[in-house]
Amino acid sequence: MNSKFLGTGVALVTPFKSDLSVDHNALANIVNFNIDNGTDYLVICGTTGESVTLTKQEKKEVIKTISDTNNGRVPMVLGIGGSNTAAVIEEIKTTDLSQMDAVLSVSPYYSKPTQEGVYQHFKAISEASPVDIILYNVPGRTSKNMEPETTIRLANDFENIVGIKEAGNNVSQYLELLKNKPEDFLIISGDDDLALGIVLAGGAGVVSVIGQAFPKEFSEMIRLGLKDEGKEAYKIHYKLMDVVGYIFEENNPAGIKAVFEALNLCQDSVRLPLVMASNELKEKIKAFVNKF
Repeated sequence: MNSKFLGTGVALVTPFKSDLSVDHNALANIVNFNIDNGTDYLVICGTTGESVTLTKQEKKEVIKTISDTNNGRVPMVLGIGGSNTAAVIEEIKTTDLSQMDAVLSVSPYYSKPTQEGVYQHFKAISEASPVDIILYNVPGRTSKNMEPETTIRLANDFENIVGIKEAGNNVSQYLELLKNKPEDFLIISGDDDLALGIVLAGGAGVVSVIGQAFPKEFSEMIRLGLKDEGKEAYKIHYKLMDVVGYIFEENNPAGIKAVFEALNLCQDSVRLPLVMASNELKEKIKAFVNKF
């Protein structure tokens, strides 16, 4: 099993200043905060990083800031995905992946391909990628579920497809994947609220949103889960349960950025079409952070 991706990965935000330019100082501080407090690996330019609103140049600069700050301390995963297979392959071929341990690639969105289309999409990406691939299934955003049979087929057919970030909030689908997966294939939770239960059922860990704001506690919870110490792990789960609900109440990453603002790690600015968390939600988040 690829131990690089066991435990807690975090889907890093991209902090913005008031003028909506990238705040590289805040980004570096968030990276150090996570590494210093037990986060196992970093996921760059995913949905939470507002990657769809970043220019190509901004993405390069974000990757450089994170890579330079990390300085080889923990593994890194770069989000490269989309619904245009040829464009995804072109981005993989033209991106410097020398510092990356894997690519996280989302199942095609908007076009709603058949399961065979999803398989062929990832087959082409697998054959083009010089690094490992972690599949990403998030039907709430893509509008099309990647069925367990498709995931398992890809896992069996391509050695460099090493795992899946499953984010359908569907426990039965998680369990089907865990039951039928190849031994070394990683089932990684993309649902913060289900992460501990999935780890206790045999999952490899999580790519978390809330984990980057509470890395010490969240990574310890997952670590305990991997050691099958569920009783102790659930004590942490219950402490964090309210804020996990809060950050997804309106939109992601407005919620997690409101948490970071309350922690004085970055401003809560987001780029349109997203808007900042409402004052009501900010007050709930601030109260939680102060109490925690």
